[in-house]
Amino acid sequence: MSLEDQVSEKAKEIHTDGYPMSIGEVISMYRDSDIDIHPEFQRIFRWNIEQKSRLIESILLKIPIPPIFVSQRKDGVWDVIDGVQRLSTILEFVGIYRDEERRLRPPSVLEATEYLPDLEGYTWEVGDRVFSDVMQRDFKRAKIEFRIIAKQSDANAKYDMFQRLNSGTQLSLQEARNCLLVMLNVSMFNELVRLAETPNFIATVPLSEAKESQSYRQELALRFFLHASYHGRREQLDKEYGDYLTDWMRAASKTYGTDSSEIDSQKFEETFSLLDRALGEDAFRRFDGHRHLGAFSISSFEFVTAGVVANLADWIDDPDGLRDRIRSSWSAPEFRDNSGTGVSPRRRVPRLITDARVYFSRSR
Repeated sequence: MSLEDQVSEKAKEIHTDGYPMSIGEVISMYRDSDIDIHPEFQRIFRWNIEQKSRLIESILLKIPIPPIFVSQRKDGVWDVIDGVQRLSTILEFVGIYRDEERRLRPPSVLEATEYLPDLEGYTWEVGDRVFSDVMQRDFKRAKIEFRIIAKQSDANAKYDMFQRLNSGTQLSLQEARNCLLVMLNVSMFNELVRLAETPNFIATVPLSEAKESQSYRQELALRFFLHASYHGRREQLDKEYGDYLTDWMRAASKTYGTDSSEIDSQKFEETFSLLDRALGEDAFRRFDGHRHLGAFSISSFEFVTAGVVANLADWIDDPDGLRDRIRSSWSAPEFRDNSGTGVSPRRRVPRLITDARVYFSRSR
C-alpha cells in the first residue's frame, strides 16, 4: 500500500470538525450535562491559582488559548479529551463546577497577573471585588475554539488523540494513563486508586515524594495486575514496556466488572498483606546477607510480586518462610541475571515474571 493510500485509509477512521463557541454556550452545555469534563481528572491535573488567574487574564485580554479537543459520544455528549483544566477553571470561576460527588466547588478568587495586577481578589459575583455586569457579559461572549472528533470515528481515535495531544505536557506516563482510564472505565480507575492507597501496599512500597506526586504508586498497582496475568514469551516484549502497559490497561478496561476481569482486588490485598507481615518496608529493598539496604527496587517488586501472587496459597500462612525466600532471591541467578541497569524493562520484565513463578513455588 502506497503512502497516499495509507493516508486516505487512516483519514477515514477519524472524522473531525471544528468551530468557535462562546463561554456562555459552554456554561449552558455544562449545566445541561451535554459536556463531560471528567471531574476525576482533578486528582491528576494540578493547576494552582496563579495558573487559573493567568487563564482568566488571557480570556479577558482576548489572548488566544489552545483549542479544546472533545469526542462526541454515541449519546451526543461531548467527552473532553484535552482541555479539562482550562474548562474546569472557567466553570469553577463562575461558580458552577461540581466535583466527583457532584458538590459545588468554591468559586475561585483570582490573583494579580502580569498584565492585570488589579485582578487581585476578584471573583465572579461574590465578595467585595466582583466582575461588573459589562465584564461578565464580555467574558461569556469570549470565544473558545473546539475541535470535535465525531461519533462515527474509529473507537480508539479519542484515546490515541489524547496520548498524542498530551505527549508533550508535564503529565507523567501514569498520569496520562489515568486520564485514559477515566475515559475508558472510570470504575476501574477508582478501584486502582483505592488499591494504591491500601495500608499494606503503602507500608511495603515506600516511595519518594516526587514519585508519589507522579502517580507512580498507581502505576505499580497496575503493573501488579499485568504481571499476574502475563502469558507472553519469556525472551522480551514485542514493544517497549511503557507502551505494553498502556495497551494492556486498555484491554483490561474492557473486561473490568465482568467474570473475566484480570483485576483481582482480593489477590492484590492478600498479596500485600502477606508481604507486609513478612518484611514490611523491607519487602523490596536489597538484602546483603545481613540486613536490608537502599531504596525501593522496581526489579525486586517485579520479581517478588509476580512470584508470590502465582504461588499465594503456598505462602499465605507462612510469612516467615516467605521472608527467607525473598531474602535469598537477591543472590539467586533467576533474579540477579535478569535485573540491573544493563537490562532494559522490555527484556527484564517478562524474564523476571516467568522465572519468579518457578522460584517462589514451594515445590521448587
